[in-house]
Amino acid sequence: MVTISEVARAAGVSISTVSDVVNGTREVAPDTAQLVNEAIARIGYQPNDPARSLELDATRTVGLAFSTHSNPYFSDIVGAVEAECARLGLMVFLADTQDDPEKELAVIHVLHRRRVDGIIFAPSAEPAQALDYLLNGGPPCVLLDRMPDRRFDQVGVDNVNAMDVLVEHVLEKGHRDIAFVAGQPGFATTIERIAGFQAALESRGVEIRAEWIVTGSGTTADASAAAHRLLTGLERPSVIVAGNNLATIGVMKAVRELGLTVPDHVSLVGMDDFEWANLFEPRLTLVEQPCAELGRQAAALLIERIAAPTGPRRSVRLPTVLNVRASCRRVE
Repeated sequence: MVTISEVARAAGVSISTVSDVVNGTREVAPDTAQLVNEAIARIGYQPNDPARSLELDATRTVGLAFSTHSNPYFSDIVGAVEAECARLGLMVFLADTQDDPEKELAVIHVLHRRRVDGIIFAPSAEPAQALDYLLNGGPPCVLLDRMPDRRFDQVGVDNVNAMDVLVEHVLEKGHRDIAFVAGQPGFATTIERIAGFQAALESRGVEIRAEWIVTGSGTTADASAAAHRLLTGLERPSVIVAGNNLATIGVMKAVRELGLTVPDHVSLVGMDDFEWANLFEPRLTLVEQPCAELGRQAAALLIERIAAPTGPRRSVRLPTVLNVRASCRRVE
């Protein structure tokens, strides 16, 4: 069965754009609509609304299993998922996993008992139990942001490339003493970003200093403590790369507590742009993730999987954008 995702790839557009053309839910530019229609004709897609083709006993509900209490990054994604599901006539149940393996398993159980038609899930650092449950009789599931298991459909960003772009930026500024405050150990995103950071340095012949790669920034306090250690050692990095938004805030907190300033004493760049990054002094250079598109694609992919439970799973990687501001100075 030809899927809407294959039409999107053939036309070079997003899944949501194909859906809008097929269902007439939003006006699409004529040239874009023509590309979609030509792709439909070329690869033999039979347009239908997957949400309307669900089983007759479907509840028309979707569960979201996220750690919503600790990281505002997920709020934008949740909003996009809810909007896409609402457009398709589905109600959303949001459950907080607190990034705890036992809690997330309990959340998955509860959502399943409530007979949701599918689940969008951001796994913890140790998600084996929850993933095994979902694979063995659980509802259809799409993993979002953290992509640890190709046995599921997954949607996230290209973390390795994002780190390569960040490292390239600081190297162009003349930095060679580069530290990394990564995310919480075990998360798929943390693993990918550390690997991307190391690969970017190695490919450019820059020394990798293991003691300058620190993890544990599940909270701003963790990141602040890690940055304190980096900035009070015998040698101090000239730039810190932060692995997520909480790490960025924690590093800034440590810098100010030590009476230092960014970028005069240490430069700072990082992942996860946020809307008030422009309010920091200096304005922060950060990688922006396409939160809205992540949410839309996860919802669209789940709807397809609910309608067609079998078939190969897909891992979708979306590109990121580096927003260059003033927090990384040039060094000689």
